[in-house]
Amino acid sequence: MDSRDFRKLHRKIAPIVFLPLFITAFTGILYRVARSWFGASDEIGDMIMFIHQGTYLGKDLRVFYVILNGLGLTAMVVSGIVMSGIFFSRRKTSE
Repeated sequence: MDSRDFRKLHRKIAPIVFLPLFITAFTGILYRVARSWFGASDEIGDMIMFIHQGTYLGKDLRVFYVILNGLGLTAMVVSGIVMSGIFFSRRKTSE
């Protein structure tokens, strides 16, 4: 795949995976900060984890939420790395 193809893929996937990834990251950070720094109760911690783990979707959809969240993150990272070109040497043009 060409770098332009990854750019198109990245552009199409980004709006779809943004909200689930943002919610997961935000609630994960919120949970740790609330429990460690502010001594949040178990009730508040359970509520944050309820959102973080996608439990609100139900037992069956929760599995798909986690899988799709992971696949979306992986696709974004891979396409971002390929677009950046940090692992690929660029050919020098000779004059």
